[in-house]
Amino acid sequence: MNARLSKVEQLCRKYRVKALYVFGSRAAQMLRALADDSYQFPPSPSDLDVGALTHSPFSIEDKVNLILALETIFAAPRVDLFLLQEADAFLAANVIRGERIFAEDSYLADEYELYVLRRAGDLAELERERMAMILQEA
Repeated sequence: MNARLSKVEQLCRKYRVKALYVFGSRAAQMLRALADDSYQFPPSPSDLDVGALTHSPFSIEDKVNLILALETIFAAPRVDLFLLQEADAFLAANVIRGERIFAEDSYLADEYELYVLRRAGDLAELERERMAMILQEA
C-alpha cells in the first residue's frame, strides 16, 4: 500500500468515515495519485471532488479539518467535500458512480450504494416534472 492511500485510510478512521469516494473531472487523477506516490497533479482550475459517508453528523470543524487534510495528502489547492447524509438523492448517486477509495465495511458500503440508486430511481420522475415546470416558467 502506498503512503497516500495509507494516509487516506488513517484519516477515514480518525473522522469515522464509513466510505470515501472520489468523483468528478479529476477522479482519475486522484486514483492515479493513490496508486503512485510520485504522481504530481497537473495544474488545473478544477477542484478535487470527494464524497464521504460518515457515522455521525460532522461538525463544521471536522469538515474543515478533513478537507484540509485531504488537500495536504493530494497536494491540491482545493477539495470539495460532500457529506452523503446531507446530499440530495441525485448528488449522492453522482458521488457513488465515482470511485470508492475507502470502505470501513465493503458489504455495508455496497448496501448503501444500492439504497442511493433506488432512492434516485424512485425520485427520477418527480425530478423530470420539476425541471419541466422550471423550464416552463423561464
